[in-house]
Amino acid sequence: MAPPPPLTPSLILILLATFLTAAAACPPADLAALQTFKSALTDPYLGLFDTWTGSNCSAYFGVSCDPATARVTEINLRGESEDPILTKAGRTSGYMTGTISPAICKLDQLTTLIIADWKGLSGQIPDCVSSLSNLRVLDLVGNSLSGQIPSQIGNLDRLAVLNLADNRISGGIPESISKLESLKHLDLSNNQISGRIPNDFGNLKMLSRALLGRNQLAGPVPNSMSNMYRLADLDVSMNQISGGLPGWLGDLPVLSTLNLDSNAIGGDIPAKLLGSRGLGIMNLSRNALEGEIPDAFGPESYFMVLDLSYNNLKGKLPGSLSSAAYVGHLDFSHNHLCGSIPAGEPFEKFDSASFGFNDCLCGNPLSTC
Repeated sequence: MAPPPPLTPSLILILLATFLTAAAACPPADLAALQTFKSALTDPYLGLFDTWTGSNCSAYFGVSCDPATARVTEINLRGESEDPILTKAGRTSGYMTGTISPAICKLDQLTTLIIADWKGLSGQIPDCVSSLSNLRVLDLVGNSLSGQIPSQIGNLDRLAVLNLADNRISGGIPESISKLESLKHLDLSNNQISGRIPNDFGNLKMLSRALLGRNQLAGPVPNSMSNMYRLADLDVSMNQISGGLPGWLGDLPVLSTLNLDSNAIGGDIPAKLLGSRGLGIMNLSRNALEGEIPDAFGPESYFMVLDLSYNNLKGKLPGSLSSAAYVGHLDFSHNHLCGSIPAGEPFEKFDSASFGFNDCLCGNPLSTC
């Protein structure tokens, strides 16, 4: 038998190109899922899906694949970004209509699913998203999605980011959400979510940001949240939250932002909350808080925002606020406070809007006592 012909440089290049093409080819099931996902969407301005042709899924705009297996691992489609595709089209933001096809759930190696800020994207979040066990980021912010959060969302035990803000999602927060023990960032704000915050919400011990504002949530802040020692930012503003203001909020070691404004929270303000060393932004305005403002401030108090306006607070202004290291914005207006406004910092740097519409406060910047 004659020996095989020698491999010439040109033949080597042909074989290498053939091998690389085969290696880059997307598995047929992933390819079919992407094409079905694409068919449910309409992008009238940017041509996002012009690259979604051929068998190499990693060449698709917004798609990333595992280099070893060619399986799809990420879909990242943002309508508001600095991507050149927006600049080239002369737009600062994108617009897309259609729905999220359940075919997306066949991409079972997905770790990141971002379909954000397209405004016209409607329909529901497919329930089968809860089966994507490798998912770490689910970001669907800024669309027009409706329906409910998938009830089995808690199955995504690797999920670190869940952002569904600025949609039209209704129904309650699923009880299963408390199983997301890897969750660090939760944003459900500006939707139509109702019901109570789940009693076991405090099981989310890795959570650093809980943004639930501008919904229709009711009931108290659950006491289980007293165990959330990594929680830095809590926003439950513009809801229908009731009950008292939990004192344990002042014990959370890294809590720096607390927005509970525009609810129906009553009772007294716990002294330990105002005496917290870490809180820098605290907005408790537009509630039903009563009693006196605790005289609990100290030299480590550092408030960029302290807003207690539109409540039923009475008594004198706390003199200990003069010892605070810094107060950037202060609003005690629209209460039932009385007495003279203390002289000196920080009171003297605020105008009458910070103290007006009380029963009998007086002194600079209001009328003379």
